[in-house]
Amino acid sequence: MAENSGGVHCLKYGVTSNHVLGLEVVLPDGSVTQLGGNLAEMPELDLRGVFIGSEGTLGIATAITLRLLQAPQSVAVLLADFTAMEQAGEAVRLVTAAGVLPAGMEIMDNFTINAVDDLFGRDEYPRDAAAVLLIELDGQEREVAAAVALTSSLCHQAGARTIRQASEAADRALLWKGRKSAFAAVGRITPTYYVQDGVVPRSALPGVLAAIECLSRQFNLPVANVFHAGDGNLHPLILYKADEPGVNERVQQLGAEILRLCLEAGGSITGEHGVGSDKRCYLDWMFSADDLATMQLVRRAFDPDALANPGKIFPTPASCGESSRRQAALGQQGSKPTGAELF
Repeated sequence: MAENSGGVHCLKYGVTSNHVLGLEVVLPDGSVTQLGGNLAEMPELDLRGVFIGSEGTLGIATAITLRLLQAPQSVAVLLADFTAMEQAGEAVRLVTAAGVLPAGMEIMDNFTINAVDDLFGRDEYPRDAAAVLLIELDGQEREVAAAVALTSSLCHQAGARTIRQASEAADRALLWKGRKSAFAAVGRITPTYYVQDGVVPRSALPGVLAAIECLSRQFNLPVANVFHAGDGNLHPLILYKADEPGVNERVQQLGAEILRLCLEAGGSITGEHGVGSDKRCYLDWMFSADDLATMQLVRRAFDPDALANPGKIFPTPASCGESSRRQAALGQQGSKPTGAELF
């Protein structure tokens, strides 16, 4: 809730904010209050929506009221494999452009496929595939049947070699098990890895994935890709050996370049993992000085003394020298004070 996470099914069903009705919140001064309520639409200022995704900077949620959804009548999962990552990205673009709304669409690259198969001790996914695309379709029975036929055709059009379909619950769970075990599987091979969380428009997926591969070669650091393809939420895992001299700086630089790539494609520096302290120095790449100042004014309304999760999200002169210099240059051009200057 603090990071407004998405996940596998957020393409169709939305992110955390779409499912939270009300919050019991302890504010930084120790007082307890209620935000939202028991209805999806409350006739008041949406402070519930402001609080969700605030990464602990506005207070602490001690109780959360969630809405319930009716389980779909029918569910089918497709597993399509491709000889190129760009083909998998193109399949995502074709499916969504055709008006199909899957519950979820997930991509794993060759490194991740082999890591998962090694973890399982069997070849659940084709080891020679450059990428696999998992697509879950749900709804009324006839609706799902039509969506399966159209989606399969579009995946073949994008270059899919084979497509597996699972309709029974146990078979669906087996196809999803590899995706849900992916990070753990990679961790068995490379205990140290750095996860990014950029977002790009779905139409930009093929080009961005190709560019990440080029960056991987440029920095001489392997990158494993496993991500929420349906909403363009990338999770590239930068793999490295922690004892290699100077590697931490190279990893940070590669991570920053991936985020810059996402912004240039019209995306965001975070989809669901938040900003925290790791990406606060890049926040001014995405937001103007006025934007950051406004965000800080919202924070001050909840937490005038910056007691809650201090130092998170917003760049400060002490933590982000380059960001501060950029903001200072903007200030000399007549912009309003930056968020950092408000504290």
